[in-house]
Amino acid sequence: MGLHDFGLASDLEVMQRRALERRRLLRWVLAGAATLPMISCGGSGGSATASTGATATPATSTLAAGTCAVIPEETGGPYPADGTNTNGGSIINVLNQSGVVRSDIRSSFNGATGVAAGVPLTIRLQLVNANASCASLAGYAIYLWHCDRDGLYSLYSSGVTAQNYLRGVQETDSTGSLSFATIFPGCYAGRMPHVHFEVYPSLAKAAAASNRIKTSQFTFPLATLNEAYTASGYASSVRNLSQISYATDNVFSDGISLQMAGVSGNPSDGYVVTLMVGING
Repeated sequence: MGLHDFGLASDLEVMQRRALERRRLLRWVLAGAATLPMISCGGSGGSATASTGATATPATSTLAAGTCAVIPEETGGPYPADGTNTNGGSIINVLNQSGVVRSDIRSSFNGATGVAAGVPLTIRLQLVNANASCASLAGYAIYLWHCDRDGLYSLYSSGVTAQNYLRGVQETDSTGSLSFATIFPGCYAGRMPHVHFEVYPSLAKAAAASNRIKTSQFTFPLATLNEAYTASGYASSVRNLSQISYATDNVFSDGISLQMAGVSGNPSDGYVVTLMVGING
């Protein structure tokens, strides 16, 4: 990974009311292709870091031509590490730390040395403008974070407060796309497995949480979760997942169609997940 020695700013410069639009399923399949496919309006690119398996989760819906739905606004949760809360009396903020701009988020950075273990996962997102027929949004930035396979959040959870892994920032390319190499998140008690992200209008503005223009989360198909958690190290996730559902989850209970990622892969080779993220650009 390339380090940015003076932090994000020098590299260039809770819960809100959810959108009223009913959610339609945005899913598509990658089978290890070098670029994301075109979906009605706008495509995306990026290389995979986890190989895919023989069977991929089929897409069940695509965008209608010339339309795009805004992904719901969701809570950033208690572990954002974006400078908006504290832990142990100290403000937790990785957005201004050296090395946070990176595509591989499995290891800690800026002096921390821990590495998150787990099933390899490549996350591919494409940011599009819901006000302009899904036009790609280039030059925006996304800060993404999630728990490790034990359901722990770096910088907050007991045992990993000295680590900052599974957090990173990327800038969207000319097709509005970006990619993160990470591990499949675990399931902790009370929540369906999920990934958090914040959208910023530029990489320079991603240095401060006050500049974020969208906060949301996405999740994974139940079949994928059950399959992924057969891998070593995910025993607690199997138990926790059996006690929760999308319908009882406090974020996804009102619908998941715009937040359900498309998936390909398997626990042995790793997974690739893809999601089109619509915002009012």
